[in-house]
Parts: sequence; structure tokens; C-alpha cells
Amino acid sequence: MTALAKDYPKGCQIPRHRHRRGQIIHAASGVMQVTTREGIWIVPPQRSLWVPAGMTHEIRMEGHVAIRTLYLDRGSSMSLGAHCRVLTVTGLLRELMLAMVQAHRSRDRERMLMMTPLLLHELQGAEEMAIRIPSPSDPRLRKACQRMLVDPSRTDTLDQLAQFVGASGRTLARLFESELKMTFVRWRQHVRLAGALSRMSAGHPIKKVARDAGYASCSAFSAMFHRILGVTPTGYMKQMDI
Repeated sequence: MTALAKDYPKGCQIPRHRHRRGQIIHAASGVMQVTTREGIWIVPPQRSLWVPAGMTHEIRMEGHVAIRTLYLDRGSSMSLGAHCRVLTVTGLLRELMLAMVQAHRSRDRERMLMMTPLLLHELQGAEEMAIRIPSPSDPRLRKACQRMLVDPSRTDTLDQLAQFVGASGRTLARLFESELKMTFVRWRQHVRLAGALSRMSAGHPIKKVARDAGYASCSAFSAMFHRILGVTPTGYMKQMDI
């Protein structure tokens, strides 16, 4: 296992690339958007993204982001799986990752070797979070999704989107279920959540974030937020301050 620390300004884009080792990408601060062939992954603070070895990906910084990355060889990372996953970063795991980065900087190999087993144990037991926007392949579904990604606050119904792409509402609903494994409503919620996390990280008031995400009330936005992340927007902001 090796470690890397690097800070990036808002809007910075790391172009498509891949690594021979698997990666744990952690935002010590700020929000990242990572795109792979499996979808778009939102990585806020208190979370990390597992990217398997050889997985092509690109990263966009939604704010000023402090990235802390662990690189794992194939033997150590097999238990983390062959697909990208957003993992919860506990207080212990966060401190271990930061300590690993520090040890790597100071070339303290003995300390790194001592921490590695515990780090792997914590990573293997980390809770998975469903902060993901799946990417479609069907051209009609891709066109519909792109329309919502450009402006997540749009209030188009499924039938309106279907008319826009030249399909029936039933066909488009079936495509969401078969390709993205979620309903249109659920997919749109993930898109809106992604934008909301970025704006909250930038310090925007929750009331404004809810309105920009297309919600008529803070309570409706809070219910969606809690359903997906398991915490209210206010609770999430308190976690970020830890």
C-alpha cells in the first residue's frame, strides 16, 4: 500500500486515466465527481470511492478539494471487489488514511507496514453508500438523462421526457429499470442530491440548495436527503465540520 496527498482548486478536471493498482480516493475536504464506465460517483467528505485496478476514470472537483489517495496492490484489494463503491469513512479510518499519507511523506516504511493490516480491515468492513448516478447506453435514455443532468431542477414528467426523446412513457420507464436498475424518480433524486452536496460543501444555505434542486419545500428536500444518505442535511453539515 502506498499513499498520495494533493489539493485541487474548484473546477479542476483530472482527465481520463487508469492505474495498475486499485485506489481508495478520499476527499478530506470538498466534493469530487468521479466518472467511470459504470456511472457518475459523488464523493463528499466522510466518504471515499473504491476504484478497482485498471478502471478508467476521470475526476472533477466541485469545490476546493483535498484528495488523499491510497493505492493497493491486487492481492490486498481483492476483497474490495471489481466494481466502484462509495464507502463511509469512520473517524478511525480517516485518521488511519491521513497517518498513512504522513508516513509515506516521511518515508517511514515501518510505520506504514504496521498500519496496513488495520487499514485493510477497516476498509473491508466499511459501510457502502448509494451515491451514484448510473450511466445509460440506450441513445433515447442517454438523451433523456443528459437533459436532466444539464439542469437537475427541471420538473419534466416521465411522459414529457419520453416525448422529447421520441419514445413512449412506458418504454422510457422500462429503460430506466432495465439499464439503470432504478426508477426515473429515484435516478432524478440522485442527480439532484449530487448537485446539492456540491452546493452545500460550498457553503450555500440549505433552503437555497433545496430550491435550486427543484424542491418546493425544505422538508421535501430533507426527506429525500435522509432517505438516500441516512442523515438530514443539517446532520450532514455537522458531520462535515468534524
